[in-house]
Amino acid sequence: MTMNKQSTAMPLGKGIRNGEQYLNGLRDDRDVWLRGEKVTDVTSHPGLGNGAHTLAGFMDRQFDAELQPQITYTENNTRYAMAFLQAQSPEDVRRRGESFYTWASWSNGMFGRTPDYKNASLTAFASSAEFLAEGRPEFADNLRHYYEYVRSNDKVLTHTLVNPTFSHAQAKAGQYDEKVALHVVRETDAGIVVRGARLLATLGPHADEIEVFPSSLLTASEDNMPFAFAFAIPIATPGLRLLCRDSYDHGKSHFDAPLASRYEEMDAVVIFNDVLVPWERVFMYRDPLLCNRAFADTNAVVHMMHQVVCSKLAKAEFMVGLLCAMARATGKDKDMGVKGQIAEAMMMTESVRALRFSAEAQAQVDNYGYYMPLRRPLDTSRNLFPKMYPRLVELVQLLGSSSLMATPCEADLSNALAGNVEQYFQTENLASSARIALYRLAHDAAISGFAGRQVLYERFFFGPQNVMASIYYDLYDKDEVMARVEELLDDA
Repeated sequence: MTMNKQSTAMPLGKGIRNGEQYLNGLRDDRDVWLRGEKVTDVTSHPGLGNGAHTLAGFMDRQFDAELQPQITYTENNTRYAMAFLQAQSPEDVRRRGESFYTWASWSNGMFGRTPDYKNASLTAFASSAEFLAEGRPEFADNLRHYYEYVRSNDKVLTHTLVNPTFSHAQAKAGQYDEKVALHVVRETDAGIVVRGARLLATLGPHADEIEVFPSSLLTASEDNMPFAFAFAIPIATPGLRLLCRDSYDHGKSHFDAPLASRYEEMDAVVIFNDVLVPWERVFMYRDPLLCNRAFADTNAVVHMMHQVVCSKLAKAEFMVGLLCAMARATGKDKDMGVKGQIAEAMMMTESVRALRFSAEAQAQVDNYGYYMPLRRPLDTSRNLFPKMYPRLVELVQLLGSSSLMATPCEADLSNALAGNVEQYFQTENLASSARIALYRLAHDAAISGFAGRQVLYERFFFGPQNVMASIYYDLYDKDEVMARVEELLDDA
């Protein structure tokens, strides 16, 4: 390997940014494609702009005097986002959790990839950077420098973990194919040059930087060396291209599409056309076994799960609120069967709340001297919610029935049909306009394209459910409970 002396030239900023600063940072030379055309400005594009401005509004809230104590912290007279806090106590773990929950509550969990998700992961890697030194000492320094750069500049990150599959059998064996998978094509004095594609960068067009980390099993063979790496680079790096799926923001008003018009966070395939990654941005390289251990041994997966369980709690609460509002609108909240259906949603929500509480209440010191929430409750939540959320959506569909389709547009409230709309769309407890607004929200949450993407997102957020369940089984402390069975048998 040829490697120049490591640079620490990544400039440090002044901590939290506001929305205008964030939006200005997106107006660069990034190569983003949507609906067959190159996007000239992601902040004003009709399929992307609303999502960018929503996130900008969230960034502005970091300067709200009432919110600042729960979503930011101060160190050396600089204010940083709370997700960057390296927890020194159980109370710090709870502070981080409350910040995660607050961020999620602003979108009711519908803008799933807020910056705190990746910030939590990066903070975990920074807290355990000595792990990366097993590969090369300079890689640990690279990660520490990068953490300080992202923290001090309040950068918004996305990540990409999964290689495209050319052959299922090949992927199952822990192998990848250079025809499609991201790999190193050569080394230079300046860095590594990579080529290929990665799936699937959520928030990619709205991020400042992208982390490219390993997630799937890599067998330790010479053939896999070109696929074993971790690095981070700006979205606007030459040769990096984002190919977006179609947008679910179709230009409708907040009344007609209350979720899609606000929370389109966009997913994109990332294409690397001989992209140069500077050595100072490389964190792991040519060490498949180290790559395989990365998320577990650094506890990054635990901190990511912590942010996720807080976000899913906000989302489940919202779905319960939506169900209750729909039932009250028509008087169905007096029906025992309907109450039973909604109670099912309530129980799911309280289960997620209890798992979050359990994890935070049992916070413990990790092997690097920092505190983290207990893993098992978080792991339980991440295995249950992919089953819970489709059921929550189904409950909205069952309660809403054909009313989810009987939803005139905002324009129908003031056109020649307004009188008909006012008369025929009222319910026992809601005037027509309020009833239509409620059911358009339910439509956007349960049967729209935006809703379908949310369900798919939740089903596969951390990976296929059978894989996640298998990992859960392997990590579970089975000896303790089996010993009780054996003890009883021994007493026979």
